[in-house]
Amino acid sequence: MTSGPASGRRLRSVVLTVVVLGLLTPIAAGLWQTGRAAFGILPAIGAIDASLSPWGGLLALPGLSTAIRLSLFTGLAATGLSLVLAVGFCAAVHGRMSRQVGARMLTPFLAAPHAAIAIGLAFVLAPSGWIARMLAMPLGWDRPPDLSSVNDPWGIALVVGLMVKEVPFLLLVILAALTQIPVRAQMAAGRALGYGRGLVWVKIVMPQVWPLIRLPVLVVLAYSLSVVDMALILGPSNPPTLAVLLTRLYSDPDIGLILPASAGAILQLVLVVQAFGLLWLAERLVARLGLVWLRRGGRGTSTEPLLHLATGATLALLAVGALAMLSLAVWSLAWRWTWPAPLPESWSLKAWATPSSGWARALANTAALAITSTALCLVLAIAWLEGEDRAHMPRARWAKGLIYLPLLIPQISFLFGMNVLVLRSGLQLGFWTVVWAQSLFVFPYVMIALSDPWRARDTRLDRTAAALGAGPWRRLIRVKLPVLLAPVCTAAAIGVAVSVAQYLPTLFLGAGRIVTLTTEAVTLSSSSDRRVVGVYGSLQAALPFLAYALAFFIPAALHRNRRDLRGEAFT
Repeated sequence: MTSGPASGRRLRSVVLTVVVLGLLTPIAAGLWQTGRAAFGILPAIGAIDASLSPWGGLLALPGLSTAIRLSLFTGLAATGLSLVLAVGFCAAVHGRMSRQVGARMLTPFLAAPHAAIAIGLAFVLAPSGWIARMLAMPLGWDRPPDLSSVNDPWGIALVVGLMVKEVPFLLLVILAALTQIPVRAQMAAGRALGYGRGLVWVKIVMPQVWPLIRLPVLVVLAYSLSVVDMALILGPSNPPTLAVLLTRLYSDPDIGLILPASAGAILQLVLVVQAFGLLWLAERLVARLGLVWLRRGGRGTSTEPLLHLATGATLALLAVGALAMLSLAVWSLAWRWTWPAPLPESWSLKAWATPSSGWARALANTAALAITSTALCLVLAIAWLEGEDRAHMPRARWAKGLIYLPLLIPQISFLFGMNVLVLRSGLQLGFWTVVWAQSLFVFPYVMIALSDPWRARDTRLDRTAAALGAGPWRRLIRVKLPVLLAPVCTAAAIGVAVSVAQYLPTLFLGAGRIVTLTTEAVTLSSSSDRRVVGVYGSLQAALPFLAYALAFFIPAALHRNRRDLRGEAFT
């Protein structure tokens, strides 16, 4: 009996060692290398003396203050508005929509990579885009309006693009959190006391939901403040956001600009940390004011119009996102499409007919990277959870922070340092270094997706198998994994979607040798041929959709002749 817990502790120790050495230590080492370069130490280019000159070079960059302002505005606005809409929508529709229905409705938006959504939105929101074409005839426009609806100087298009991705994510997070709270009973009690649905949510439900969604909100905030691919496509171009400005400096032929770029990467990290602090202060302030508000009482339905407004805005945002994804396929098949026709006048497969021009190679690389990184991370996540099972140990609090850590640190702040680390170790930048870099971000999502279903399974099946003489490995392979086939497939689909969406890790750790659909789509997004861009965007969105489709059909096909064992075997 002692061998089981002992082997579980050993397995858990091995997995933690792999996670720390393979995933977290590189981040710390990357931050260290970036920090050294930020203070003038980068022997590879002859900089060996510590100094503040990189910071002077950074401050001397034209448009730096505007880049910082744009990053803060777009990041804070996208996160704040997304949270408000997600909470308002859940408050309005909860009880009428199950988590399963919500997950199916939101899957297309969660699966589509950020760059693909951004390209589609550029097609939809542009002055000659789909929305303008639909308004042209009613408003009598004979030419596209003279509006900066994409790459606008305020970053409004970037905020909209971020919200199209973040609102569905937060909706799913909130719906998952609500399963841990007796919302229906609390809502009934509050309504019986004369409180409107919105007031019950604000005063009773949200204080319980917030601790459960705080970390995902921080992930959204960190990403919004430091996003690069969406900002390159939708954001202002001159000056751009801070993360885009730093990416350009790192890619500049003048290697001397690496030092101020590294200083800027540390500044980007500081901005994210300050935004976290601002959120913490806002949380404390709202808690204090909320107590005063609760003590004053106050009933009624004064917030109901706000719930309707949030619901309408959320549905409109999802509709724009659906149009963006549809526009990718339409533009990839369009041949002649003159203004102001709402649909192409003629269609053609010419843009798809030449895979040798580049998209076949990009597709193969993207699929290989996604399959490899997801498989590695899935094995690691299963080993972690199995080790906890065998050791009879619950998840430690620090483990959750460990899993989320790669998602809370801006990629631009440590990926260059990882690049330097790899080169100094004598390794070649290429396929496996990109797999390694992508795994830093794939593993947290796979682990998060698999953890709750793993813990919620019926452990009586494990005990029955053990009583029949099955060892721990046989129980894992013959009992646990078949029962958890659907969650495992879903976690794998999420891993594929995250891998496909990675831009900066592929750029920095691939040294330009690994061409993927994402890197090519972002590069081509500024070109004049929308058909080619539509092909890359469509393929980029299609891979995650295929992964999610397989995650649905594989368990259904394998279990089609099996009866539901969730309790039937023990009734």
